[in-house]
Amino acid sequence: MQEFLEAANFGFLIYFGTLNVSYLAMTFIAIRMLVSHARRQRSFQVHELIARESAPPISIIAPMYNEEATCLPAVQSLLALSYPHYEVIMVNDGSTDGTLDNVVAAFEMEQTARYPTATIPCAEIRGIYRSRQHHNLWLIDKENGGKSDALNAGINYCTKPLFCAIDADTLLDPDALLRIVRPFIEDSSTVAAGGIIRIVNDCPIHRGRVAEVKMPQNRLARYQVLEYLRAFLAGRVGWDAVGMVLIISGAFGLFKRSMVVEVGGYATDTVGEDMDLVVRLHRHCREKGLRYAVRFIGDPVAWTECPESMRILSRQRDRWQRGLAQVLTRHRKMLFNPRYGRVGMVAYPYFFFLEMVGPAVEVSGYLFFLLALITGSISTTHAVAFFMVAVVLGVVLSVLSVVLEEISFRRYNKVTDLLRLFWLAVEENFGYRQLHTWWRLKGLISHLRGRMEWGDMKRKGFAVQEVT
Repeated sequence: MQEFLEAANFGFLIYFGTLNVSYLAMTFIAIRMLVSHARRQRSFQVHELIARESAPPISIIAPMYNEEATCLPAVQSLLALSYPHYEVIMVNDGSTDGTLDNVVAAFEMEQTARYPTATIPCAEIRGIYRSRQHHNLWLIDKENGGKSDALNAGINYCTKPLFCAIDADTLLDPDALLRIVRPFIEDSSTVAAGGIIRIVNDCPIHRGRVAEVKMPQNRLARYQVLEYLRAFLAGRVGWDAVGMVLIISGAFGLFKRSMVVEVGGYATDTVGEDMDLVVRLHRHCREKGLRYAVRFIGDPVAWTECPESMRILSRQRDRWQRGLAQVLTRHRKMLFNPRYGRVGMVAYPYFFFLEMVGPAVEVSGYLFFLLALITGSISTTHAVAFFMVAVVLGVVLSVLSVVLEEISFRRYNKVTDLLRLFWLAVEENFGYRQLHTWWRLKGLISHLRGRMEWGDMKRKGFAVQEVT
């Protein structure tokens, strides 16, 4: 028994070391890229693009389902964007609350005709509206079919070469489109690009814009601020640097419409529709021998409200893990397949073995470590090594994520907020990260059981935070 525990713990030690060292490598790559990006930004005037006729027109597609608490500030935010040519298409996915009536009344929407330009299957369209106040604001009312179905309906009716998919409870920075469109202007082979998602909880909102960036009061929301910084600034910036972006957040992504129509739009039989679309774009372009690029850009910002209760947060992370597992098992032919280049040989195995299977290994590792401590079958050296790779490296990674934020974008101007972030980088490793791993394990089990539901995701909304 003692020999078995020693061997098992040695294996888990290697796993935790591999996981955190890979995170660390990506973080150092991200530091180099963000420092370089910050230097370039000093000479880049984003508003110069406003007058450029070469900036491609964009359709913004925002699905709505029971979003009466957040839809109006979100629409105001979209109408206030700085961009030469764009339209906003809100898609009401059979809401049962006042979402449709609120948007129709607030923006003087009237029913009109608009003809589809694609035929991706979607639920029945009940009506199409256009605002009398803002001629670039459209509303599609349809039967309920889910978020993917609503996005497909929007794609069918958008007329621009690029579309931006966002959540209806998302606020975009005024220059977000100008920044996220840059890779499409600089490289015509770009088929998709994602921006960073930041937490808006307790930030004052004025006319659909974030008036001041503040740390949330809720402790769970604070943990998620740090988590998002680590995932986007360290993780996705690093993956972009090596040309292997596999995920673009469903809350904010820009896509070449013709290519998405060619691959059949969003899949409606997965809760990981955002990742699934990106993976299918990789597969399609590789299999057709097309030159292409999928990018992540660190400065276009979308603000979203994160869960503030254990119940809602656990459901969200369960769904995220289920979506990840659904996509990775569905496209498993890419695993270690040289036909798909670096994505198939490096990125896909990483997400498959470390992100998808990871929660089961991590929970088992913690349990075996505790069992070894209780039975006295682990040496002091081994125990210290396990603590270093499982906890101390995690603290280092989180601290470096805060450093990335400070050297690149400096959104949190208050010293107290920065100090809180640095403290959270230590604190989250003693409870929250283990709890988060448990939620992800439950999501993996849910996937094995074939669960497909999204779960309840009620939010408090932006209205209670509105300032004058």
